[in-house]
Amino acid sequence: MHKCLYILCPTDGLEAIVNKAFKHKNYFYTTLGNSFMHDNETLKHLNDLAHKHQIKEIQFMLSKDNQIIIDALGQQKYAKISGLKDFYVEIEKQSKRSKMLQQSENDQLLILSCYLNKKIKELQFQFTNQSKEFLKISGKIYNRNHDVFTDIY
Repeated sequence: MHKCLYILCPTDGLEAIVNKAFKHKNYFYTTLGNSFMHDNETLKHLNDLAHKHQIKEIQFMLSKDNQIIIDALGQQKYAKISGLKDFYVEIEKQSKRSKMLQQSENDQLLILSCYLNKKIKELQFQFTNQSKEFLKISGKIYNRNHDVFTDIY
């Protein structure tokens, strides 16, 4: 049986949607805007979870209309929440890069894809250093208007 760990933002409320769309054994780890920190303790828990339940895949997922991302690109009223400051800085960088590429039509998808790709690379590097098992790590963006998951760029 295929088993996957999904790293989600709790503001998106994607757990039921993921369970409906991906009919295998699903595990969830939530973190605001996927601002997931790769500290040793968290990595050990994720590694133990993957080993214990024989999970072979991790997917970062965000909704295209994620409230934390929207706030990071706008008013930044949540910027003082612990752990979000660096996240907001990173989202601003991705936004500036997107504007330089003049990708206004898919700005949100490009920003989310770049951000999730960075998180995937960080986690892959950390897992390579801590685990002997191979884990496939990827990302998807959920479009609530069309009820569809899209692979990140």
